Amino acid sequence: MKFSIKSGNPEKQRSACIVVGVFEPRKLTKAAEAIDRIADGYIKGILRSGDMEGKAGSALVLHGVPNTLCERVLLVGLGKEQEFSDKTYRDAVRTTFKTLHETGATDATLFLTEVDVKNRDTAWKVSQTAIVAMESAYRFDRLKSKVEDNKPHLRKVTLATMNMSPGAELTASEEALQQGLAIADGMNLAKDLGNLAPNICTPTYLAEQASDIARTHKLKATILEQKDMEKLGMGALLAVARGSRQPAKLIVLEYWGQAKGEKKEKKGKPVVLVGKGVTFDTGGISLKPAAEMDEMKYDMCGAASVLGTITAVVKMGLPINLIGIIPTTENMPGGNATKPGDVVTSMSGQTIEILNTDAEGRLILCDALAYAERYEPETVIDIATLTGACVIALGHVASGLLSPDEELAEELLDASTRAADRAWRLPLWDEYQEQLKSNFADMGNIGGRAAGTITAACFLSRFTKKYRWAHLDVAGTAWKSGKEKGATGRPVPLLTQFLIGRARKKTPPGNKPA
Repeated sequence: MKFSIKSGNPEKQRSACIVVGVFEPRKLTKAAEAIDRIADGYIKGILRSGDMEGKAGSALVLHGVPNTLCERVLLVGLGKEQEFSDKTYRDAVRTTFKTLHETGATDATLFLTEVDVKNRDTAWKVSQTAIVAMESAYRFDRLKSKVEDNKPHLRKVTLATMNMSPGAELTASEEALQQGLAIADGMNLAKDLGNLAPNICTPTYLAEQASDIARTHKLKATILEQKDMEKLGMGALLAVARGSRQPAKLIVLEYWGQAKGEKKEKKGKPVVLVGKGVTFDTGGISLKPAAEMDEMKYDMCGAASVLGTITAVVKMGLPINLIGIIPTTENMPGGNATKPGDVVTSMSGQTIEILNTDAEGRLILCDALAYAERYEPETVIDIATLTGACVIALGHVASGLLSPDEELAEELLDASTRAADRAWRLPLWDEYQEQLKSNFADMGNIGGRAAGTITAACFLSRFTKKYRWAHLDVAGTAWKSGKEKGATGRPVPLLTQFLIGRARKKTPPGNKPA
């Protein structure tokens, strides 16, 4: 789909479909009123007949509305005006595109961004509309022998308002549109990688994709092989890989967007994103139950989100230095697989008693977090489908956020709110560290059933003492189960919004990032 922004009157638009909102009960928005006036009360007459109340989630397509230049008018229910929120807005946009895709319309003009949303500006509404629109068009059918003919007809979308000023507001909206589309592209990449079958999306495949991204966008890519990791002493990461015939990789992508041709050392410390890349997780010797084990192909969604975020950042050209580090392997049972009770030495020199081989994500992450030290990072954020306990605690709505850094945690929470990609902070108190004690090593890799998400983050915190760090547990948000099974592309919006905020802080006035 191609997107554009314009200011104009809805009754004068030539389009296959004009989209306007209706509040409950039967209250027209300004754009809907403008069309109703030229149509001599036709829309109000339809509403009075009981065809639509304006309830959230409802939609009504009208054909042949009198005196208009458009083929269709789509009325979208917005719910009660006093309860209209950022969630309701996104839901209304989602309903809009679901309905549009069910019609034969090839283009549409939306007058939804003019509807007031509490604490949200026009730029936010434009960005979110682009993201939701692209989500509605996403299909993953590349592994099917016969592709169903259900691709949307919609090719052109215009985001319109009646009174947009041609100056700063229009510029901000156009910038927001490009950001929204870049985020959507990053999410689509993350979804594609997550949805691929695990016999295709192997550690080697992820490394190849990262190399392709580097070639396309002129980034620096480094792929560490087993021998390289052995020399570095990455005993924790390699312990997870021992049961698999697929070789483990450590993938590093470097984007020096702030350097602008100068030496990177002179242009500020980078933000480092570390993504868990277990391309299939059987649990190893601590074997998982068979039910729904196919979903363990999604255990690399942290890695996918790092690649998606870097892609979005590069497309926006953000003036920020960004490093992506992806430890990737399978976790398989086998004669050479790591056993419960084994003790391994991590890259940091700390020893770990592996009490459960299904707590493998933290083992590959801890060596990657130690590796991140060489970049002298400003901030490190790791992203992982780490614990089932996070799903129990927060469900599928919010990602778990844990950090010992108050300012960094607030910054990420603000970004999650702005991006409509929710996160919720859990405590990381020293008292929880007691659960990781081991009789035979510096620590165990699990802390028992209680507070499983927190003790997993406590484990990781022991490898992050030399920089500011936060952990995102996306076990409940990175994919959906059931009828709509598939990767969600989260938390690419959260991470990208965080980086947009960072870039704006570093950019001099008058030179805002594109």
